[in-house]
Amino acid sequence: MAFALLTSVPPVFGLYTSFFPVLIYTLLGTGRHLSTGTFAVLSLMTGSAVERLVPEPLEGNLSGIEREQLDAQRVGAAAAMAFGSGALMLGMFALQLGVLATFLSEPVVKALTSGAALHVLVSQLPSLLGLPLPRQIGCFALFKTLAAVLTALPRSSPAELTVSALSLALLVPVKELNVRFRDRLPTPIPGEIVMVLLASVLCFTSSLDTRYNIQIVGLLPGGFPRPLLPNLAELPRILADSLPMALVTFAVSASLASIYADKYSYTIDSNQELFAHGVSNLISSLFSCFPNSATLATTSLLVDAGGNTQVAGLFSCMVVLSVLLWLGPFFYYLPKAVLACINISSMRQMFFQMRELPQLWRISRVDFAVWMVTWVAVVTLSVDLGLAVGVVFSMVTVVCRTQRVQCLALGLAEGTELYRPLRESHKLLQVPGLCILSYPTPLYFGTRGQFRRILEWHLGLGEGGKEAPKTDGPPDAVAEPVRVVVLDCSGVTFADAAGAREVVQLASRCRDAGIHLLLAQCNASVLGTLTQAGLLDRVTPEQLFVSVQDAAAYALERLELTGPKTCTVWV
Repeated sequence: MAFALLTSVPPVFGLYTSFFPVLIYTLLGTGRHLSTGTFAVLSLMTGSAVERLVPEPLEGNLSGIEREQLDAQRVGAAAAMAFGSGALMLGMFALQLGVLATFLSEPVVKALTSGAALHVLVSQLPSLLGLPLPRQIGCFALFKTLAAVLTALPRSSPAELTVSALSLALLVPVKELNVRFRDRLPTPIPGEIVMVLLASVLCFTSSLDTRYNIQIVGLLPGGFPRPLLPNLAELPRILADSLPMALVTFAVSASLASIYADKYSYTIDSNQELFAHGVSNLISSLFSCFPNSATLATTSLLVDAGGNTQVAGLFSCMVVLSVLLWLGPFFYYLPKAVLACINISSMRQMFFQMRELPQLWRISRVDFAVWMVTWVAVVTLSVDLGLAVGVVFSMVTVVCRTQRVQCLALGLAEGTELYRPLRESHKLLQVPGLCILSYPTPLYFGTRGQFRRILEWHLGLGEGGKEAPKTDGPPDAVAEPVRVVVLDCSGVTFADAAGAREVVQLASRCRDAGIHLLLAQCNASVLGTLTQAGLLDRVTPEQLFVSVQDAAAYALERLELTGPKTCTVWV
């Protein structure tokens, strides 16, 4: 119910979204420990889109009938977004695009959820203070909301503020106790249930809704909504919102399922997860549910409570069903400020993800930069734009890192058949006239220039003709003319047309310079691309080898190269 308010729809639709999607995922999902339903990030994204598509009239003070009509339009828009995101995920399943989850890296997902938690906190401030402020949408919405709250602060309701303060004073310590003593507690303390009961009883006995104008949940309709196909005419308008929701749903659910699958030694099927969440959103939209996914907080709660299979979802469905059928009237006097406090307290785990930043800085400063850029974009712009910025920036860092690789010259380790980089502090045998190079990155249009410069540097193939080859050894080492070069392609995971043509040109330049080019450990994909580019017109099949050792042995035996009588220490 709390996340329903975050979605800008009546609370009962949060109950529907906690029933139908959970039931469907239990039947179709592969994550045994995954808890699905309402999720703060998706609720925030959906609420922003709903407020934009169905804005509240500027004059305010709607009558009861007008409020019902507005709520019905917003519920229809939210259900249409669930339908659209579900249809997109089913389309991704049909195309077997489960691999897309790998493009949403862990820093991006964690920064996204952490930044969205801040949006949730700020968006709930009007409810905490009893301020009837319209929700800000679009870029810089967080700062606009803060400015509006500070401006309207003198008009805040002391009664709402008191209820919010007491609620947070109970919920936050209980959350901390559950985390610190999770190993000693047989089951987590149900702080939210206790708070809901206490607040409802207090509001009923003290008539807070009439005496102090505290906003309450009101009547929850019993039973289930009538199945209704969402307005398909809205799909073109909500498609731009449904796509990031589908990606967030799949990314969070797949990553969370993978974490627990690794922890408890079982496997998940990412494409089946796409199908399960797609069907879950599509079918639940027929019952006026808003977009849903796996949830961080309830999944952790489920695992702590001892849930080990999807059957645990059926028990939560039974609880929600009992509320829908019988217990709904007991929530009539529940203050909406309490639901806002529940929203904020449930963000604890997302806020605390920032504690991992110092360790991330030590492990990888590139990942740290991805985390910070994504978080800043989410906070300053919006959740969907921040996600796009994070994914693009993450991809840019990957491309940039392929531009900064180091091509290594290899030498034979004494007494072994292993080839090590000459820069290492090992005794290595370097054969005069034989150059063994390892290029550890994909060969595509972005790296072809770097590849050309590196090979020219090592082989002495300057533009003005053949030059003296370079050496990775000590300064006083004598560089002998290269007669054979072995190119270790084990690190070349793929090659495009531009990269393949660069290798063909290298083969031509080596042949003109009297250098015999041998290629080792090319995978089937790379070799096929090189062949289509005309490599076999420049080299013979005898110059292709499955290992560096075989290529080096061929060079020594067939080309009459001899190794040094003593080993040289390279530092």
